Amino acid sequence: MITTLIGKTFLKAYNEKYKTDYSAKAFFEEVFFELFFNHLKYMQWVTNSPFVQMKKGQKPHLLNNEERKQKLENLFEKAENQTPDASFAIGFPAAEEKSYASTSGLVSDIVIETEEEEVYYSWFGSGLGIGVAGGLNLLIDDATILMETFEGWKYYRNYLNDTTLERLRPNQINSWNGQWLTYKLGKYFRADFDFRDLEQENIFKVTDKLIEVNTVNWSNLFFSLSQLYPDKTLNSYIYSFGQTNKTIGFIPIYLKSGRTLKNVFKKLYPSDKSFSTKEFQSLFGIHIKRACELGNIGLHALRPQKLDKYFHNSKNLSFKKEANIIQYQSFKTWLIAMLSKNKEEITDYTLELAQLILRYRANSKGTAGKNLIEKELLAANSKKQFLEALTTMIPAVEETDLEALKTLRDEVHLMTNEQFTYFNTLLKFDYKYAEQQS
Repeated sequence: MITTLIGKTFLKAYNEKYKTDYSAKAFFEEVFFELFFNHLKYMQWVTNSPFVQMKKGQKPHLLNNEERKQKLENLFEKAENQTPDASFAIGFPAAEEKSYASTSGLVSDIVIETEEEEVYYSWFGSGLGIGVAGGLNLLIDDATILMETFEGWKYYRNYLNDTTLERLRPNQINSWNGQWLTYKLGKYFRADFDFRDLEQENIFKVTDKLIEVNTVNWSNLFFSLSQLYPDKTLNSYIYSFGQTNKTIGFIPIYLKSGRTLKNVFKKLYPSDKSFSTKEFQSLFGIHIKRACELGNIGLHALRPQKLDKYFHNSKNLSFKKEANIIQYQSFKTWLIAMLSKNKEEITDYTLELAQLILRYRANSKGTAGKNLIEKELLAANSKKQFLEALTTMIPAVEETDLEALKTLRDEVHLMTNEQFTYFNTLLKFDYKYAEQQS
């Protein structure tokens, strides 16, 4: 099982870093159990496992040391004497075949012998799952990432044990892992951070009744990972474990796309540092499930939220607030990255074209020019409609702009339908922006 593989990679890296020689069982007893379960608040809730199976009158936060140790012994007994199932080997099939459809992942009818140590590895792997918004977790078989994730466990444990944070919700280790990695690998990490710093980073949500870990946007995690590995492709297993298990599968993550967007942004806005902020980076990325449907997580998946509602229609940005400008910058960055893909130079000429179109509108009589631009040219849902509107414009265009318009006609003719969608949407945004600036 993938959780076992991740657990093995992690323990090997741990032993190498700290010069130890832990077996999986010894590490579970001396380190993992002490962090995750030997406290009033658990770090993880594993459905049907010995740690959540309570005798009459028992509750996790009321268990004493002896009772918690007994539950550990129950796990040891199962691992040693029983065929592994999902109740004590995380990610393994359920005990009953009829339950496979809802509570099992990666089930096979091939008989696979499982050693006792693999049971404990599966717990480490599960505890290293990286939770993101959308209810899914990522497992990445990379020793550096796994060790960075592990280093965050002690902070979550300390917060759970902090008497001043008694409202802090337990059992959120995967959500914590996602937030921790994003912060730790991000540009603004501070080694001397405290809880208030994390609250301001929106890692924690604090109300009068509850404190909980927010789940991180996958795009924020993506950009932080791209800080660590600017050119690497990571293979990630994407899933969720719970009352029902969901298996998305193995999805490659192309971190180079993060650098591509950063480079485009710097080219467009050399003096603006907003790309490095968590708020700006969160504007990118379609829903994680939709991203996985693409077969990989890269530039296409990083399409800014809500951008598609501007495709093939006259709907445009308003630019009435600062937030509209920031959204425009995210849209433009992604659109130009897509249009400049596989090209050596980052090309941005739509703003100049937008100014050309405004000059045409100024020379037109009445509202005819404005209507042609906004209702036909920029609202065109095909190259044919766009070129027809462009042809209508030619007689009224200034002589100095005529050559640029002819060049535009030739370029649009050679575009793919996808490229045209991106190009005309960007032109529509730049037209509105130029109009606001004039």
